This record gives sequence, C-alpha cells and structure tokens, in this order.
Amino acid sequence: MGIKVFKLPDLGEGLTESEIVSWHVAEGDRVELNQILGEVETAKAVVELPSPFAGVVTVLHEAPGSTVNVGEPIVSFEVAGSGDPSENGTGGRSSNGAATATAGGREANLVGYGAQAEASGAPRRRRRAGAVGTGGGVPVARTAPAREPAAAARAQPAGELAESGKERPRSTPPVRKLARDLGIDLAEITGTGEQGLITRSDVERFHTGATAGAGERGREQPAAAATTARAGGWLAGAAERESRIPIKGMRKHTAAAMVASAFTAPHATSFLTVDVTPTMELLAKLRDSRAFSGIKITPLTVLAKALCIALERNPSLNWRWDEANQEIVRQNYVNLGIAAATERGLIVPNIKDAHALDLRQLALALGELTGAARSGKTAPADLTGGTISITNIGVFGIDAGTPIINPGEAAILAMGAVRRQPWEYQGGIALRQVVTLSLSFDHRLVDGQQGATFLADVGTILAEPGMVLTMV
Repeated sequence: MGIKVFKLPDLGEGLTESEIVSWHVAEGDRVELNQILGEVETAKAVVELPSPFAGVVTVLHEAPGSTVNVGEPIVSFEVAGSGDPSENGTGGRSSNGAATATAGGREANLVGYGAQAEASGAPRRRRRAGAVGTGGGVPVARTAPAREPAAAARAQPAGELAESGKERPRSTPPVRKLARDLGIDLAEITGTGEQGLITRSDVERFHTGATAGAGERGREQPAAAATTARAGGWLAGAAERESRIPIKGMRKHTAAAMVASAFTAPHATSFLTVDVTPTMELLAKLRDSRAFSGIKITPLTVLAKALCIALERNPSLNWRWDEANQEIVRQNYVNLGIAAATERGLIVPNIKDAHALDLRQLALALGELTGAARSGKTAPADLTGGTISITNIGVFGIDAGTPIINPGEAAILAMGAVRRQPWEYQGGIALRQVVTLSLSFDHRLVDGQQGATFLADVGTILAEPGMVLTMV
C-alpha cells in the first residue's frame, strides 16, 4: 500500500486558486479511476474533479467553502503498491513548480486529462476512526490524531498562541474566516468537534445565540425598538444592521475584468430603435414549422444571426487589439459571447464559429449554452476565446443601456425589451413591436461610422428579414 496526494491542479487561464464547492466522496470511500470526487469553482466556472487514482480516500484536506491555491493538497489516497506520498495525482506540477509524471510516463496539466491506473486492484473500503460525515458523504469535521502532518498543521498552526498566552482554539481556516466575517472571537466558543475542534456549526450556533441575545437586550430599550419598528420594510425584520459577503469566485473575476475593460478600452455607445414586427411574425411561423419542432427560438436567436451577417460588411467590430505586440488582430471567425446572469454572477460563454451556423443550429447552440450556464456546468473552454458579445437586457424589462465590452473584444450589442407601441407605419400610426439596440464598441478599433453602419445593418435585418439576401 502507498499514499498518494492529489494537489489542486492548474485549471488553465492563469487561475491560481479555486473554491471547493462540494465533495461527492467521504473519507474511507473506495473510488475508481476518473470517478468524480467533487466540484471546485474557479473565477470562471464550476469544474468537476475526476480521481487520478483508484484507491481509498484517506483525507479530504479541505472543506466545502475553502479557497485552495494551485499545488496545495486536496485529497489523499491509499493505493495498491508503493508510492511517494508527496507525488501529485494529477501528474502535473508539484507545489514548487517542478514537473511530476504518472507511472505511465504521461504528464497532465489539466483535470480530466485521463490518468492511468498505476497498479491493478484496489484496497477494500475502510473507515477512518473518528471521521464524521453527512449523509451525502461530505465530512463536517475530519480531524483525527492520525491525520497527516500537513493537514494537522493547516487546522492548527503549531505554537500559535493567543494574546492571553493560551493556545488559540483549534479550528480550520474556513471556520476562522467565518468567525472573522461575523466578528466572533473563537475563544468564546466551545468546540463540539473531535478533540475540541470548533466547527462551522459551532460558530453559526454561537452567532445565532448572540443575535437572539441582542434582541432580548433590545426589548429593554423601548425607544430604540420603536424606532426600528417605524423604519418598516425589510429593515424591521433584519437580524443585523449590516452583513458582509466575501468577494471571490466569478464575482471577483467579473469585477476585475469589467474595471480593466472600462479603463482600458475607450468605450463609445450608439443606439437604434427598430420596428421588429416582421421578425416577430417570422418567429411565429418558424415555431410552427417542422424544422424548428421542439427547438426554442427567440428574438435573441435572430439577433445572433443578424450580427454574424452584419459582421461580413463590418469586420472591424470582430477584431482584437493586441496591446503587448502593438498589433490589430483580424479574426476571420466569430466566437459569439452570450452574457448570462447566474446565481454565481455574470458569465459570458461563447458559441464557437457562430458565423458558420444557420438559424436552427444557432438556436440549438444558444439553448445548450444557456442551460449549462444556469446549471453552473459551463466548461472553461466555453468562457475563453470570444470575439464579440450579445447581452439581452430586455429579459429584465430594460429598453436600453451602455454595456461594458467583454475584455479582449471590440464590441458588445445589447437588446432591449420588445414592446408594442405606437409607430409610424405606411404613412399612418399603428401598434408595432419595437426594440432598442445598444452597441458599445472600442473606439481604438472601430470608428463611429463603422459602428453606425454595423448597427444599421443589424437593424435592417430585424426590420426586414427578407433583406438578408442583399446583405451578404
């Protein structure tokens, strides 16, 4: 038997850390090669972690919610045969950056590369003494005297003392961070975990009790209570006056990217309001056709096709500014980004080679992309390499806005809500379906005339779909 340590691999795109979202296994579980161990969230996506070994999970080094740096241990295994305990199961790089390799001689840098079994057979399932887990196999507290030195050191740094001279209460980094965020002194909490370990549940119970106690004290101050009651609304029912949310994951990445884009690319925005009644009538016919049976097709689908067609005459909106090499990169393909609001924040996955897809193929690709985004399963590859983007602000009832360009791209087109309103039509006034398009572009790459021509071309296609035959 030998111990193998799986360290957090480099998930690409220069990402240096990931957050553990969930574990699908528990300590003591027997796993097969490439079995999914759990999920981690990078700054761009939620990624599944396949097991690089067949064996028994001996230690889950980090709990869900922990942020782990690339190269740090996350899972230890007991596998058949001998092995170097410091070896990284990914066959990637060790924490000091040195390359390591699997027994098969292959070097893998990314999760999912396809590790090869190092020995046949696998040890029997066993349970580590003292391991505590939930019904789903995710350990709540996983400390034990026989734990690996590295894991023990992470739970409680050796020799670290509180200001009073007493040893600091034992806890894991995520629990200490939670206590800091809630303003709680861990010295006031009695740990219920093994050997007095303070768990997340201990901190949450203490915080709930403290909040309730504050409420009891508040009842002794009728004047203050009356003031709170008069405030009304959600403030009256709030347990705290304010709370804090850590900035991490996709939210952190999106914020940095938007700031970089706003202060790097000189933005200019143009607006165009269009009568899209013919497009809406076309959609109604397509939905009843056999070719689109069972396929969701929306105004966004038609806009995506119109954008690809309009780029034929206005290619500069699909170019890229290479600051490092002082070059303009002409991209003769369209990787169309679709801004998607998810529970974890805004992401912009893209449809590769969207210019080569017909309307039906675009509808299918959009459905797959948005479905993956909502479920948090967007592949990292789908979040890179975009050339131009669309954002549908109309789903929120918004008519127009000034979208920020996705970093590395030259333009982004926003579609507002389609509304029925009075409109000049055939010399009179009629109720028509109208939408406003907002185009933001990088003025280093796109002149005002080019941006206006592109926007007018897109508008013409939406207003008169039959004009597509004359546009290409």
